[in-house]
Amino acid sequence: MKKGLLVLLALLILIPVMMFANGNKESSAPADNAKFKVAFIYIGLPGDLGWTFGQEQGRKMLEEKLGDKVETTFIENVSEGPDASRIIRQYAQKGYNMIVATSFGYMDPMVEVAAEFPDVYFEHCSGYKTSDNMATYFGRMYQARYLSGIVAGEAIGQGDSIGYVAAFPIPEVIRAINAFTIGVRKVNPTATVNVVWTNTWYDPVKEREAAVALLDSGVKLIAQHQDTTEPQKAAKERGLLSIGYNADMGKFVGDSVLVSPQWNWGPYFIKTVEDAMNGTWKTHSYWGGLNDGVVELSPFSDKVPQNVKDLVASEAKKIKSGSWDVFWGPVKGQDGSVVVADGAKMADGDMLGMSYFVEGVVGNLGQ
Repeated sequence: MKKGLLVLLALLILIPVMMFANGNKESSAPADNAKFKVAFIYIGLPGDLGWTFGQEQGRKMLEEKLGDKVETTFIENVSEGPDASRIIRQYAQKGYNMIVATSFGYMDPMVEVAAEFPDVYFEHCSGYKTSDNMATYFGRMYQARYLSGIVAGEAIGQGDSIGYVAAFPIPEVIRAINAFTIGVRKVNPTATVNVVWTNTWYDPVKEREAAVALLDSGVKLIAQHQDTTEPQKAAKERGLLSIGYNADMGKFVGDSVLVSPQWNWGPYFIKTVEDAMNGTWKTHSYWGGLNDGVVELSPFSDKVPQNVKDLVASEAKKIKSGSWDVFWGPVKGQDGSVVVADGAKMADGDMLGMSYFVEGVVGNLGQ
């Protein structure tokens, strides 16, 4: 009897402990029908028609494709630096399964937080640092920039100048300017591309001022690497043409915008989230191009002639086939020196670290 009472007493003590332990386990692991939660960190406003707009369209496509399987959220206007670390960490602490940081300056903050949360997936746009649970993604926008350069070069007179409003002198922007210029000079060998730096990604006033300064200098068309449509609007007000960026700016400015290189992040977001959900996600450094559809051209303005559209289609086909790419030689630097020999192919690492202008660009890297 005494032994039986002791056994019963032990069970009464252990049952609550076991229930508590099981309760903790269930709360830390999502149920089979729990949604996969993804948080997006934005540098700007989702509706600005610029860089953040493209990322936001991808987030919406992710939700549309995966439906009830995912739950997404975003936070806008997050400054690069310590504040980014705090916000990324908060989402990890709240139980988000994946965090997507959409600007280069979020790289080191994300590296820091990723080390603290090994069970969370981290995706960083345009950076170069990875870890077991942190990957990078970007697109070969230079390919679409090259194609838009052909359109721009055909739209101006031989030897005319194009104005280019540019954000920061970093490899991403330099590479875009160079690819655009190579496209321009394919059809207009003596044309030049004049660059003005704003040192900001998003500032409508500065972008307009830079465009106006270029227009005052006599350029015949405006292109840009910025987040608003102000440069395109400034060109239209002068009765001139422009090339957009990030989204189809012709929808908001009019047919004076001949074409816009734009992003299509949806397929990548869907793929990487599905991989994480089914356990096949591995760290990576993704750099997709025209073939993947992550970069593309918007529909052409009615002002673009059919023969120009046909040439663009032919060049795009070459790039997609792998038989040629924009920075295959011969490529000359701004001073006329050969930087890629005839027949040589520039390596991805050299493109990603590009720090010089090609022949035809007018401007300095430090200004």
